[in-house]
Amino acid sequence: MNDPHQVRGGRITLRGRGAECAVLEGILDAVRAGESRALVVRGEPGVGKSALLDYLVEAATDLRVVRAVGVESEMELAFAALHQLCAPMLDRLDGLPAPQREALRIVFGLSSGVAQPDRFLVGLAVLNLLSEVAEEGPLVCVVDDAQWLDQASAQTLGFVARRLWAEPVGMVFASREPCDELRGLRDLELGGLRDGDARALLSSAVQLFLDKRVCDRIVAETRGNPLALLELPRGLTQAQLAGGFGLLGAQTLSGRIEESFRRRLADLPCESQRLLLVAAAEPVGDPLLVWGAAEQLGIGVSAAVAVEKEGLLAIGERVTFRHPLVRSAVYGAASVEDRRAVHLALAEVTQSESDPDRRAWHLAAAASGPDEEVAIELERSAARAQARGGVAAAAAFLQRSVELTREPARRADRALGAAEANLRAGAFDDALRLLAAAEAGALDELQRARADLLRAQIKFTSGSPTDASLMLLSAARRLESLNVELARKTYLDAWGAAVHAGGLAAGDLISDVSRAARAAPQPTHTPQAPDLLLDGLALLITEGHAAAAPLLRRAVSAFRGGEVGIEKGLQWSSVAATAAVVLWDFESWRDIVTVQVELARDAGALGFFPLALSTQGIAATLRGDFATAASVNAEFDAVTEATSSRFPPYGSVMLAACRGREAEARALIDAAIRDATAAGQGLALQYAHLMSAILYNGLGRYHDALPAAQQATSVRPEIHVSVWALPEEIEAAARSGEARLAADGLERLAEFTNGTEADWALGVEARCRALLSKGEVAERLYGEAIDRLSRTRLRPELARAHLLYGEWLRREGRRIDARAQLRTARDMLGVIGMEAFAERARRELLATGEKVRKRTVETRDDLTSQEEQIARMAGDGLSNPEIAARLFISPRTVEWHLRKVFTKLGISSRRGLRGALPRPLGVPALRP
Repeated sequence: MNDPHQVRGGRITLRGRGAECAVLEGILDAVRAGESRALVVRGEPGVGKSALLDYLVEAATDLRVVRAVGVESEMELAFAALHQLCAPMLDRLDGLPAPQREALRIVFGLSSGVAQPDRFLVGLAVLNLLSEVAEEGPLVCVVDDAQWLDQASAQTLGFVARRLWAEPVGMVFASREPCDELRGLRDLELGGLRDGDARALLSSAVQLFLDKRVCDRIVAETRGNPLALLELPRGLTQAQLAGGFGLLGAQTLSGRIEESFRRRLADLPCESQRLLLVAAAEPVGDPLLVWGAAEQLGIGVSAAVAVEKEGLLAIGERVTFRHPLVRSAVYGAASVEDRRAVHLALAEVTQSESDPDRRAWHLAAAASGPDEEVAIELERSAARAQARGGVAAAAAFLQRSVELTREPARRADRALGAAEANLRAGAFDDALRLLAAAEAGALDELQRARADLLRAQIKFTSGSPTDASLMLLSAARRLESLNVELARKTYLDAWGAAVHAGGLAAGDLISDVSRAARAAPQPTHTPQAPDLLLDGLALLITEGHAAAAPLLRRAVSAFRGGEVGIEKGLQWSSVAATAAVVLWDFESWRDIVTVQVELARDAGALGFFPLALSTQGIAATLRGDFATAASVNAEFDAVTEATSSRFPPYGSVMLAACRGREAEARALIDAAIRDATAAGQGLALQYAHLMSAILYNGLGRYHDALPAAQQATSVRPEIHVSVWALPEEIEAAARSGEARLAADGLERLAEFTNGTEADWALGVEARCRALLSKGEVAERLYGEAIDRLSRTRLRPELARAHLLYGEWLRREGRRIDARAQLRTARDMLGVIGMEAFAERARRELLATGEKVRKRTVETRDDLTSQEEQIARMAGDGLSNPEIAARLFISPRTVEWHLRKVFTKLGISSRRGLRGALPRPLGVPALRP
C-alpha cells in the first residue's frame, strides 16, 4: 500500500493532516502533564479517521494505550466494546469500591448478578477504573468506529469522557456521524484533502500518466477522500484510467469504496473469499475462532496468503480488516446461504460455557427458519444480558427469539416479553411494534391484560400521565380475575400516575382509581406493606384522612422500619413518603426518604435517585438546613445531568423560593411551570404555584401570593401539596383583607389536622387560626403555635410563627413585646437563610421604632459552585470516594478540587473546613 505520510520539519505527519495531527499531539501533551482530554474525530467513511487514530497510537509510545473498535454485528451485545477496552485493566478491579467492583464483574460476565447493575453505576465504576490505572502513568483510550458501538458501551464511554477532569487520561473516538451518547465532547470534523494533497495522494496510487481532466474528476468526485483516492483506481486498466471510462457512476462515496473492494474480492481464490467472510462474521477478531470455523468449512491455511498479500486482512494476535468497509463489502457481497454456513461454523467452535451469548447469536444468524431450540437459547442469553445491565441486548435477543418461534401462542408470549424489554431499553417504537405483533396472535386473557398494562406503561414513560393512568386503571380492572397481586400492583401504579397528572387530568381521575382499588379483590396472602399502602391511599381519597390514617400509619411504619426489602423499598418508598406527609409525620417522612436514597445509592439504582434526592432536598429545606439542602440539590443536578432525566427539580425550586431571591426563584419557578405544562405534569405545576406563594409571602407581596396559593389549593382532592398551600393562602388572604377567603382556607385546613396529634399539623393550624383571631384568643394561639413548632425540627415554620406574632403585637401597639418576637424571627430567619422573610422582620422592627441595620450576606465568591459543594460534603465527613460517587466524578477529581479549596480558604486539611466555610445561609449541616 502506498504511504500517505509525509515529513515536514523532521516530523512525520499524515499527508494533508498537519493541523489534525497537531490537535492529537496536544491531547497527548496534556495527558502527559496530568490533565484529561476527550475528542471525537468525525467524518465520512474513508476520510482518514482510522489513520489519525493510528498516528495517535504511534505518537503515544511512552504512554499506556488501550483500544476498542465498534463492530456492526456486535451492536446488540451489551458492553462488548467496553470489554475490549477494559480487558487489559481488569486486574485493577479490586481497587474499586465494592458496589462498583461488583457491577463491572457482572457486566463482564465474571460473576452472576441477581439484578442488573444500573448503567450509571457501571459508568462511575469505569471512570474510577481508568483513574486507578492512570495512577501508574498516563493512559490513552482509543475507540474506532464509534457509530457501531453497542448502546451500553457507548453510553458508558460517553458518560466517562464527560466526567474526566483531573486524571491523566485521554479518550479519542472516531465516528462517521454525531452520536447522542458522545454529545458535549470536543469535536474534530474531517473533510477531504485539499486539491494539492489529493492529487499527490492519487498520483502515489496510480503509476501512470493521468489525463488532467480525469484527475480533476476523480479528485472532485471523491471530494478529497483519502481512501477513495487510493482504492478507486485499483482494478482498472490503464486504458480505463486514461480516458476515465472505468470510473463508477452515481453511487454514494462509501458505496463506491465498497465496490472497489468487491472488485478486488472477485479476483481472489474462492477459499480466500470464504476466509474473509468468516473473519467478517466473527466480530471479536479472535484468530483461534476464525481458524476453527475455517477448518469446519474446509478452508486451509494457504487461503490467508492472498488476502494478506492484497492488504485486505491481517491475521496476528487479532484478526483486523484494513478498513471497516472491507468487512461490510465482504459480508454484503456474500450469499445468504454462505453467511448461514459461516455463522453455523462459528457457532460450532464458540464455547457454550465461556461465550454462550455469541454462540446463540451465531446460531440465530445461521437459522433458515423457525427453530425452537435456538429461540430458547436466545431467551437464556436475554436473561444473562439483563443481569449484566444490557437492556438493549436483552431486547435484541428476545426480538430474534420471536422471529424463530413457530407456535402462535409461544410466539405471542415471547413478543410480549420482547416488547417489555424494549420498553426498559427506551425503544418505544420497537416496543409498540412487538406489542402489536403479540396482540395479533392468540393471546389468552392474562396475556391481553399484560398487553394493556404494557401499552399503559409505554404511554406513561413517553410522558403522558393522564392517558397512562386511565390505561393502567383499565388494565388493573382486567387483571382482577386473572392475577390479584399484579392487579393490585397496577392499581398502585395507576394511583401514582393519577397523582402525577394532578390538576391536568380530565375529571376526577384519582378518585376513579381509588374507588376501583377499594372494590378490587383483597390479596390472597397476608397483607404486606404495599397492600396496606394501596388500601390506605384509596381510603384517603374516598373516605378522608381520619378513615385512612390507621392503615397509612401501619404502611409508613413498615417502610420506615425497613420491613419491605430492597426491591419494594426502592419501588414504593416515594409513595410511602407521601403517606407520611399526609399524616404530618415529618420524622417518618425524612427516614423513609433517607433509606430510599441509601438503598438506591448502595444498589446503584440511579433511576430512583431523582425523586428520592429531590424529596430529601425538600426535607432539608423544611427543617431549615439550607446548606445540606444545597448539597443534596447539587447531587440531584449531577444525577439528572448524568441520566438525562427530566424529573422536576422540586428541591431546588423550594430552596430558591424560601431564600426569597426573587430573580433566581422566579426563573426556576417559571421554568418549572413551563416544563410541567408541556409534559402534562400537573403535580409539578401545582407545586410551582405553591412556591410562588411562598416567595411572594416572604417578599410581603400578598396580593401576588394569594392567586398563586389559590391555584395550588384548587386541585381536588387535596393530598399534600394542596394542604401545604393552605397556610400560604390563609396568610396572603388575611394580609390582603380577604377575611372570607382566609376563613374558608382555615376551615379546609382543619379537616386535615382533625384527629392528629402531630405538633407540625397543630402548630401550623394554631398559627393560621391566630391570624384570624383577636385579643387574648390570638395571643394564646400564637403561643401554642410557637410551643408546638418548637418541639419539631421545622425551624422555618417556627421562625414564621415568631414573625407573625411580632407583626400582630406591633399592630396591637405593644412595641416592646413586638421587638422581642421580631428580633427572634429576624435572627432565626437570617441564620436559616430565608432572606426575604428576614427582611420582612427587619422592616417590622423599624416600624416599632428600633434602629436596625440591614443584614449583609457574606459570600466566598472565589469558591466555584462545585468547589463549595465538595467542600461542604468533605466538611460533613464524607470521604473522597463517597463524594465522587454522589457527584459522578472520580476521587482524584475530588482531591484536585479540595486542594484548590484549601488554598483559597487558607487551610491545610479537612479539619479546617467547618470553621472556614461560610454558613450564613444555613446552619451546621446535619447528616441526612
